[in-house]
Amino acid sequence: MRILGIETSCDETGIAIYDEHQGLLSHQLYSQVKLHADYGGVVPELASRDHVKKTLPLIRAAMQEANLTPADIDGVAYTAGPGLVGALLVGATIGRSLAYAWNVPAVAVHHMEGHLLAPMLEDNPPPFPFIALLVSGGHTMLVKVDGIGEYEIMGESIDDAAGEAFDKTAKLMGLDYPGGPLLSKLAQNGTPGRFKFPRPMTDRPGLDFSFSGLKTFTANTIASNDGSEQTRADIALAFEQAVVDTLAIKCRRALQQTGYKRLVIAGGVSANRRLREELAAMMSKLGGEVFYPRTEFCTDNGAMIAFAGMQRLRQGEYQDLAVQAKPRWPIDKLAPIEK
Repeated sequence: MRILGIETSCDETGIAIYDEHQGLLSHQLYSQVKLHADYGGVVPELASRDHVKKTLPLIRAAMQEANLTPADIDGVAYTAGPGLVGALLVGATIGRSLAYAWNVPAVAVHHMEGHLLAPMLEDNPPPFPFIALLVSGGHTMLVKVDGIGEYEIMGESIDDAAGEAFDKTAKLMGLDYPGGPLLSKLAQNGTPGRFKFPRPMTDRPGLDFSFSGLKTFTANTIASNDGSEQTRADIALAFEQAVVDTLAIKCRRALQQTGYKRLVIAGGVSANRRLREELAAMMSKLGGEVFYPRTEFCTDNGAMIAFAGMQRLRQGEYQDLAVQAKPRWPIDKLAPIEK
């Protein structure tokens, strides 16, 4: 089976072709970062319009890269949610239309299931069961995973997602969009221990997250200190370490509650170097393993959608001619894949 994957949930247009025997055949990605930089964040209408311009040319480029024709494609997978409704509708409409024209099935893919399964694209995929930390600009959640589609949400953010908190804090510090990676880079020059930030919701039971208060604490710290480059670096380090520690504490709790020994980290923030180092050290002490997708598949991409779509199509799932987008779509409502 050979699947074309289309990802347009936010500000990246991702196209990929995945073959169940040969693996990833092609991968195309276009980022709208420059388009939205002047606005300091994603403008939904601009994102949708740019997906309209870029999706078909990227599909043609992916087909050419893999040296394939439409006759070689067995199915089309597209992101149906969650995400920006206009952006989702672009990918869903194009994906469903191509499937109809090529006379192949189309399947709607859950964006976060794509992230969750992204480590399966690696040579050393994680076996089930495991705990997944899905951490990105739009989501932060801990999921108990017993198989594909067998998901239990153990905890999630009650306000800002971790990636969103990174970007908003970076904006407070005068960094360009997207600010998360720039804040992490600035933190590399910080002085450890100069500032001590709280670890939100770690002083009480439970696995939910909250990062809006940490953002406010950071804003007050910025306002009450000099604006020197060293101070900014020290504040960036204190903020990053607080987020990383909070995520690690909650992961440890989830592992202890379930007794699982495997941890999967996926989503844009999973590329953070400090987070990877801390979780690797934690899992080593616990006698467990941690798995990540390669860096290029941490952010939104078509490869994860093609792979997730293949799992669904194998089971006989497909969509009719109606085009639907689901801006809100709980991951624990997905159907399990028969083993």
